[in-house]
Amino acid sequence: MARDIKIKMKTPLVEMNGDEMARVLWEEIREALITPFVDLNSVNFDLSVLERDRTEGRVSADAVTALLTYGVGVKCPTITPTPERVREYGLVHDIPSPNRLIRKALGGILFRTPISLPAIKPLIPNWKKSITVIRYAYGDVYRGVEIPAEKGDVCELVLRKAGGEMISRQVYDFSGSGVVQAMHNVDDGIAGFAHCCMRHALDTGQDLWFGAKDTVSKTYDRRFFDIFDRVYKEGFEEGFNAGGIAYHSMLVDDAVARAIRSEGGFVWACKNYDGDVFSDMVAAGFGSLAMMSSYIISPDGQACYEAAHGTVKRHYYRYTKGEQVSTNPVGLIFAWSGALRKRGEKDGLTDLTSFAEKLEGAVAGTIADGIVTADILPESIAGEGRAVDFKEFISETASRLRRELFADEAAML
Repeated sequence: MARDIKIKMKTPLVEMNGDEMARVLWEEIREALITPFVDLNSVNFDLSVLERDRTEGRVSADAVTALLTYGVGVKCPTITPTPERVREYGLVHDIPSPNRLIRKALGGILFRTPISLPAIKPLIPNWKKSITVIRYAYGDVYRGVEIPAEKGDVCELVLRKAGGEMISRQVYDFSGSGVVQAMHNVDDGIAGFAHCCMRHALDTGQDLWFGAKDTVSKTYDRRFFDIFDRVYKEGFEEGFNAGGIAYHSMLVDDAVARAIRSEGGFVWACKNYDGDVFSDMVAAGFGSLAMMSSYIISPDGQACYEAAHGTVKRHYYRYTKGEQVSTNPVGLIFAWSGALRKRGEKDGLTDLTSFAEKLEGAVAGTIADGIVTADILPESIAGEGRAVDFKEFISETASRLRRELFADEAAML
């Protein structure tokens, strides 16, 4: 690769910017680690909370349409408005999370895998191998219907059958104020989730775990177990046996206990809320939430890559005051590398896939040299490590990346 020639792209990448400290990191990564080396072909959308409010959510819908058109996207964390955030930013409209729209469009199956590097020692010492959490990011409490209740209210769950028959169950007769919630899921989606998890386990040669709480939820959670068992027996049992891997279904609390005691090295299929919680637990166990890749791949191969963490609000407030912050950019860097690798694979661009590998290698090299952010300094085993701010970490990574990319040229001089 000559110094004056950038790696070319064919099909555009859908680029979605976000909010707060994540946005600051995003722009720094883009300018220091991507555009100096790649002739970036991207379709850009500003998904900041203010732009989503200004457009009444249209910009999110447009980004999803582009993602479905071009097939690969990379997304920066964004604010999901809470009542506090609505007041803080002076929002006018009730705008949904773009993550929800993206996950719905791509089928809602979210992969999260810790970024395991030799220089980082897991907090859970027996975790020798990575754990991939696959979250079915559809339904459950995230699409729940909620109503506050007052004393004397009676809540009933009513199902109107297609033929007109009504089935009702009393939920609760309120003797005081309270709250109620209803949630749902769909069989086809659960089956698609099971198929995706089993295919990934088979492709990676790892055992698959699935846990839920059918001892309490005898209809809802039991439905997941039954569908998983059917998909396994009809389409994967023979392949699992031939590959020397196993499918384990268990109570979710047993899964948590077994995961902590395990050495890792398995695929963990989780319902929506469980996956949201357990992926953070796994990330922390391996070192930091910022050290986790996160991506959605639809059944037909469309993909969106993001960081597992949020907008890092606390660091952003300090940053806006002029303070130095040691915010970890690794998850965002790997979102970029994952998206560029997928774009290269889809378009047959080996230079682009190779760049993604070298970018990740440069991150690993920076950390191996003991140059780390504060969140992973205690887990660093690379001698005398030192905590740096995000700008220095990215700058050091850029220097290593440049040396790696231009190594062949230097050897010829």
